[in-house]
Amino acid sequence: MRPTFRQLQYFVAVANQSAFGAAAQELAVSQPSLSKQLATMEAELGIALFERTSRRVQLTPLGEILLPRARAILRDLEEFRSLARNADGKLNLRLNIGVLPSVGAYYMPLATRRLHAPFPDLRLAVQEGATRDLLNHLREGRLDAVIGSPTESPEFHTRPLFTETLWICAAADDPLSSSDGPVTLADLAAKPLLSLSPGYRLTEIVERLAALAGTQVSRDYQGATLDAVRQMAVMGAGVAVLPSLYALGEAIRDPDFILRRLDHPEARHEIALHWRRTSPMNSAFEKLTTALVAVKEEIRAARAEQFP
Repeated sequence: MRPTFRQLQYFVAVANQSAFGAAAQELAVSQPSLSKQLATMEAELGIALFERTSRRVQLTPLGEILLPRARAILRDLEEFRSLARNADGKLNLRLNIGVLPSVGAYYMPLATRRLHAPFPDLRLAVQEGATRDLLNHLREGRLDAVIGSPTESPEFHTRPLFTETLWICAAADDPLSSSDGPVTLADLAAKPLLSLSPGYRLTEIVERLAALAGTQVSRDYQGATLDAVRQMAVMGAGVAVLPSLYALGEAIRDPDFILRRLDHPEARHEIALHWRRTSPMNSAFEKLTTALVAVKEEIRAARAEQFP
C-alpha cells in the first residue's frame, strides 16, 4: 500500500495545525473527509501517526520521524508539477511566496498588478512573516520562494531586489518632530528606540544602530506589527525606526505623519528573493527577480518628488 498524495497532504496539514478542524479549513475540505482519509492511511500502514485527545492532536514518535519525509515528498511532487507547467518558461503557474509584513502590504499589491502583463497566468499566494520563519517554510517545501532579508545559507539561491532606507518617527511634542530633515545617530542618544519583536532582521539592525547611538532598544515596548511600533512612538514611548516601504507609504496616506530619514551608512535594510537550490525553476525565478526589481524602481520613482 502507498499513501496517496492527498493523504500525505492531510497528514502534513494536521501536523502543522495540531488540529483536524483547522487543517480541514486550510485545505478547504470537510473535517470528516480529512479524518477518514487519515484513519485509512494509518490503518493501511498499520501505525498511529497522531495521538488524539479531547483537547489536542499531537504526533506520535513515529509520526515525528515520518513528518519531514512527508514534507519532502510533497515538495518534490509540487516542484515536479511546477516544472511541467512552466516548461515554456512563461511562469504559468501558482507560486506560494513568503514576504515580510512591509513587503506584503506596501509592495506586493503593485507587484501583483505589474507582473500580470508579462506573466498573465502567474498566480501568487502570499504569506507574511519573519524571514527566519519563512525560510524554514521554504526549506520544508511549504513555500516556493521568499522575499525577505538576506541569508548566507547554501541551501538557497539569493538575488538582491532592493534596499530600504530607515526612517524615524516620534511623538508630536518631541523635538525630533519639529523638523523634517535627516536625523543622525547623535540626535537619538539617550532616546529609547522602538522596533519589532525579536526574530526580525530589522530589529537586529535597530539594535546595532542603538548601540552606535549610545542608547538601547526598548524592552518594555516591542511591537508585533509596524503599525504598533508607530503608535507606541506617537504615544511617547520612544523613537520608532521604520523601513521605507512602510514609512513612506503611510506618510503619503497621512500627510500629518512626521518622518525623518535616519542618516547613517548602516541605516538600511536589504531585501532579496530566495528559492531552493534544488528547485528546477531557476530560470523562472531569475525572470521573476528582474520583474520585481523593476516594480521597486517604479515605487521609488513615484515617491521621488515627495521624498528625494
